[in-house]
Amino acid sequence: MRAFVLALAVPAIIAAAPNPEARPFGHPDRAQQDIAAALTRASANRHHVILVFGANWCHDSRALAGWFATPRFRDMLAGRYEIVWIDVGQKDKNLDLARRFGLDGIAGTPTVLIVDAGGKPMNLADAPGWRNASTRTSEAIFDYFATR
Repeated sequence: MRAFVLALAVPAIIAAAPNPEARPFGHPDRAQQDIAAALTRASANRHHVILVFGANWCHDSRALAGWFATPRFRDMLAGRYEIVWIDVGQKDKNLDLARRFGLDGIAGTPTVLIVDAGGKPMNLADAPGWRNASTRTSEAIFDYFATR
C-alpha cells in the first residue's frame, strides 16, 4: 500500500496586527522604584500616573503599549500622565502593588489603573476591563485617556 501526501501551498503572508505593538515591560523587581519615581514626577508636573499591570507575553498589553508609543498618543499622554509599565509575570508578580492601589489582584492583562499624584485610584471600577485593549479602536483608547 502506498501513501500519498498532498502538499498544499500555504502563502507565507502573516496578517499585520490591527494595532502597533511594543514590549515595554522591564524586570518585575523595578516596579516599586518606577512607581515611586513616577509619583514624584507627577507631583512636580501636576500629572496623573497610569499604572499598566501587564506583561510582554500579552498581546493586549503590547497593543496598548504600541498605541501609547505612536506620536499622537505620546504627545497627548506626555502633557497629562506619567506611565509605569509593571510586569506581573504570569499574574503572579507585583500583586502587592496592585493591592496597594486598591485592586484585588490581576484578573487579566493589562489592568490599567490611573492614580493621582498622591496615589489615589481614579478608575478602580474599569481598570480590569483593559484586557481587551487589542480589539479597541485607537479613537476609543485615545478618548479614554484624553478625558481623564
